[in-house]
Amino acid sequence: MSRISEVFAELKSKRRGGFIPFITAGDPDLSVTEELLGELAMAGADIIEVGVPFSDPVADGLVIQRASERALGRGTNLKNVLECITAAKGQTNVPIVLFSYYNPLLQFGLEKLATAASRTGVDAILVTDLIPEEAGSWTSLLAANNLDPIFLVAPTTNEDRLRLIAQQARGFVYAISRTGVTGARENINENAESLVGRIRGVTTLPVAVGFGVSTPAQVQEVWRFADAAVVGSAIVSEIERLSGDRDLVRKVGQFARNLTQ
Repeated sequence: MSRISEVFAELKSKRRGGFIPFITAGDPDLSVTEELLGELAMAGADIIEVGVPFSDPVADGLVIQRASERALGRGTNLKNVLECITAAKGQTNVPIVLFSYYNPLLQFGLEKLATAASRTGVDAILVTDLIPEEAGSWTSLLAANNLDPIFLVAPTTNEDRLRLIAQQARGFVYAISRTGVTGARENINENAESLVGRIRGVTTLPVAVGFGVSTPAQVQEVWRFADAAVVGSAIVSEIERLSGDRDLVRKVGQFARNLTQ
């Protein structure tokens, strides 16, 4: 059983939903990212998603696009993101999901990445633009290195692809609450609950819901029908707002705590 599976088993035994914050590595810089990983763990994160900055993040809205630009401007790359995670693992044992587009991983080298990620302490990798029909060798490579492949499922995902994802996924399935890019929204799309139901029809894996989850009320709503809530843009926006604040890490931690209270 992977550490992510252990987390969800514990959440189930406690009858509570999981909290999965997302941050972009290197925003505002990697030293702060390292501190944030420890702070988010203390703030109640069950799993943390760490985004690898990319120059063309087509699945992301303006908030995360700007974060990627800032991180890339400071020289952030996959190698030093992994080094940052290694350093942070000295402070926390919360599972880490590396969130990326395929291009940076391919440039790094897929076998090299799988080995390095496993050694670093990464628990899973989510590739936003790798379709399951072309992911067979990728998922096998991750499995050989004790890493969970995480897949996105959208309201528009057809039944054949849904079953294929269920066959390949491990850890949990990431349900996109609506079509479009990441970003805070006033309401959770009504398609989210029905999508979770469809996913549960083909797999027993836990389901996390993200894309648009940004307030405590929305986190509570997601917990009503899914196993975990993913909050990204709202936290990244808070990091941007606090840029230059010496107390950024603590204040972001408090913001994260408030999301689950």
